[in-house]
Amino acid sequence: MKTAIVIGATGLVGANLVNKLNDAKVYDKVILLVRRKTELNHLKLEEKIVDFDTIDSELIKADDIFCAIGTTLKKAGSKENQYKIDCEYPAKIAQMGKLNGVKQFILVSSVGADKNSSNFYLRTKGELEERIAALNYDAFIVMRPSFIIGDRKEFRLGEIIGIFLASLFRPLMIGKLKKYRGVHAIAIAKKMVKLANDNLNGMVVVESGKITLKEK
Repeated sequence: MKTAIVIGATGLVGANLVNKLNDAKVYDKVILLVRRKTELNHLKLEEKIVDFDTIDSELIKADDIFCAIGTTLKKAGSKENQYKIDCEYPAKIAQMGKLNGVKQFILVSSVGADKNSSNFYLRTKGELEERIAALNYDAFIVMRPSFIIGDRKEFRLGEIIGIFLASLFRPLMIGKLKKYRGVHAIAIAKKMVKLANDNLNGMVVVESGKITLKEK
């Protein structure tokens, strides 16, 4: 049996991920690192309230780390804060996990992630991927979804418009454009749990076009 750590458990993908980990028989403990108490409740769950600026490395002990943490510029209040949440925090957790013998890191990144991008968000995601890849986990699994579809707690007009347009033009997104298709949060969560138990090695990148609801 395995232990999983989840950061970003209260977000759209994270909440679905926790459900899938709870259902997965291979995991007997799921540790949630959160900034405040959540309403999530399951026998497998062990909730740890933490300050990510001063987190104790002793908490980062598991078989697999799942990272679905992320924010928006509006919520973060500045690019500096967004970079801290989207890159610094997960990179620090990844480093602590590697030193503590964690074998796998499974990350929700973004389509178009590129450390050399002129787009701040995509550059941030690309830098995070590079920093974790440099740690040489046994397996580093990177999910690069396009627009993430699902029921969010907060209203995001820009994402709603983007998802509508992505759905409208979905039939035209074939070939190289397939990776820009919108993808359901539950599909991302299912794929993450499946790949974490497929005995993979090295860095594995999964684009939106390869994430489907068909995974069991």
